[in-house]
Parts: sequence; structure tokens; C-alpha cells
Amino acid sequence: MAARRSRSTPRRGNDSYRSPSLPADHRYQVVALVLQGGGALGAYQAGVYQGLAEAQLHPNWVAGISIGALNAAIIAGNPPERRVARLQEFWETICRPPLLPSSPMSQLDASAWPEPLIELVNRWEAWRALTEGQNGFFRPRAPFGLDGSATPDTTSYYDTTPLKATLEALVDFDRLNDSRDLRVSVGAVNVATGNFVYFDNTRERLHAEHFMASGALPPGFPAVEIDGGYYWDGGVVSNTPLQEVLVTTPRRNSLVFQVDLWSARGALPGDLPAVVLRQKDIQYSSRTRMITTYVATMQKHRRLLGELMKLVPEDAREHNPWYRRAAEEACDRLFNVFHLIYRDKRCEGSFKDFQFGARTMRDHWESGLEDIRRSLAHPDWLDMPTAEEPFVTHDVHRK
Repeated sequence: MAARRSRSTPRRGNDSYRSPSLPADHRYQVVALVLQGGGALGAYQAGVYQGLAEAQLHPNWVAGISIGALNAAIIAGNPPERRVARLQEFWETICRPPLLPSSPMSQLDASAWPEPLIELVNRWEAWRALTEGQNGFFRPRAPFGLDGSATPDTTSYYDTTPLKATLEALVDFDRLNDSRDLRVSVGAVNVATGNFVYFDNTRERLHAEHFMASGALPPGFPAVEIDGGYYWDGGVVSNTPLQEVLVTTPRRNSLVFQVDLWSARGALPGDLPAVVLRQKDIQYSSRTRMITTYVATMQKHRRLLGELMKLVPEDAREHNPWYRRAAEEACDRLFNVFHLIYRDKRCEGSFKDFQFGARTMRDHWESGLEDIRRSLAHPDWLDMPTAEEPFVTHDVHRK
């Protein structure tokens, strides 16, 4: 289904774009979309998904944390031909102010604006999110549990009850829970134990509460109760589910699109607001590159172990416990990871993750669409890795 066009809807981009396709002889058993947390920056992920849909690269596993979990719900809870339109509906919904009308400036192209004006508008939109909340997402709560009567699911600055209604309106949970079509995993942390958990439709039936729990970042949002336990945003512990996808057994040949909203690398801060921003970038970047480097090294070792096992004589294999243990660890699977990283724009500031202005949302979306198109403009990147290099990564942002 074609996405409807309006002033508040992200543009379709370059109409001359020609989507690539997977090589006919590919052996990818998993095509995974991995979505990091990052609040308002999550519109970037929606743009990335639009580009994947254009290329007919439909994932069979989507994993997310925080806003990534909410995008994952929209994707998994709709048929492929409706996903982009539903994502647009979701982002248009939550980027509308709940009380006062939208600012007229939110409909304008800011590409030629002076930086002071952009910063002023961004601050205004962020201030509105803090004071008014966001339509269909969260609303201010009073008196913030200061009277001693609050429970774990009401102790927060904001009430996320509107988000439950939004998800239930936009997501078909029967479809989402059909793991034969699409596996879904979302991360959260148990408030009482501190343990990180993944809610997964291959193990349990998922409801709106599971996705809300993954995005329940304290103290802004309250813990969400699930089966007697209370859960917070998975980003409190780890802001990306990449490792879950890469280390899950049995291992399979995998093509992974990892979409990060925070960059581990950045400029040295020159003032206090920049310090806050840089802290967020480092805290929530989740060391994606560290994970890929570690798994790449382990995969090379597993491949090497498998080759060494071929040298063991046949008659020494069957009853040798060390050989059996080695067989469990050896692996010849191949991994191809596309790494996409949101890049800061002018005058975003330390509030970029809660600045839900419609204009900014469109910019984020377009950035994601542009970045995935730039990545897919290298069709050879979709080729299967080789036995000599079983784990490869591709990244247009940095060499």
C-alpha cells in the first residue's frame, strides 16, 4: 500500500531510486532488523525500514529496545504492504501536541534557517513535550507520587496509559505473535532483580504491556507490571538487542541491519549542555562496535575449531568427550551486519531524544531513508561472507 502524502508525512525521497535485491544464491536463514532506543530519534528507524521495504528486504526477525521496541511492534503487527503507512500513522500521532495546536513553524522547511532560530524552535518543541506530554504517548502526572500513595506503576513524572491505546489501535497482536512469519524480541530490565530479560514471541504471547515495559525509562515513565513483576526500559542495562540476535543458538547464517540512534564517537564538549549530550551519546550507544568485534573474533575461532576437528581421525571422534564438546562450540555460520548510525543535526542539543516536533520527525525519517539507500547502493555488500571472513560489517558513515 502506498503511503499517503501530506505536509506532515515524510517525503518519499528520490523517485529515481532503484532498489537492490539479495543475490539469488544467498543462504541467509535470518534477516534481522535490530532497533536501538532513543526516544524521538526513533523516526530515523522508520525511515530505514521504508528503505528496506522498497528493496523488498523484509526481516524475519525484528528486535528492539525502548522506542525501537515500539517501532518493532508496528512493523511486526502489520502485513508488509501496510507497515510503512502504519509507521507514519504512529509517528504522526505521537508527534502531535496533545493540548495546544501545533506550531505553524513545524510545517516549514528549516534547511535555510539560521542556527539560532532552529535552536529556539527545537527548545520550544522540547519544552512542550515536558509540560504537555505527547499525543497518544504520555501525559504529565501529578503529584508524582510525593504523597506516599504511589505504586511502582504510578511512580513517575508521566503517565503512559495513552501509549497502550495507540499500540492496540495500530498493531494486530495476533499477527505479531505468529512467530512462524516473524520473530519478535524486545528487551527490558526487571526492577526488583536488576536482571535483563527478552520478551520473545517464540516463548510467550506478547501484549502492548511488553513493548511499553521495554520503553519505560525511569523516572519519566513508570514501571510496567507483567505477570507480577515490574519492568523498566531495557536501555537502563543495554540499549541494543544486537548481541541477542548474534549469539542466539542454534546459530544461523544472518544478514543483520543494526540501527543505532546514538553515536559512541563525537566531539569534545565545550559547555555544560554539550556535556549532557555527550554523556547520553556514550551511555546509550551500547558499544555496538565492541559487540560486533567480539562476536567476529569468536566466530573466527569457532570456524578455526571446526577446521581443526577435521584433522581428528574418525576412530578417535565417537567416544572422545573433548571432541563432542568441541563439536558443540564449532560453527561455520556466516554473519553480515549493516550498521546504520543516526547523525546529529544542527542545534539539536541534549533534548534531542524528547523533542517530538513534526518537522524534526520528518528530518529524522528522511535521514534514515537516505542512509539505508546509501548502504544498499553497494549491492555487493549483500553478498554472503566467505569462509575466510565469516563475520563482516558495512558502515557508510565511517571508514
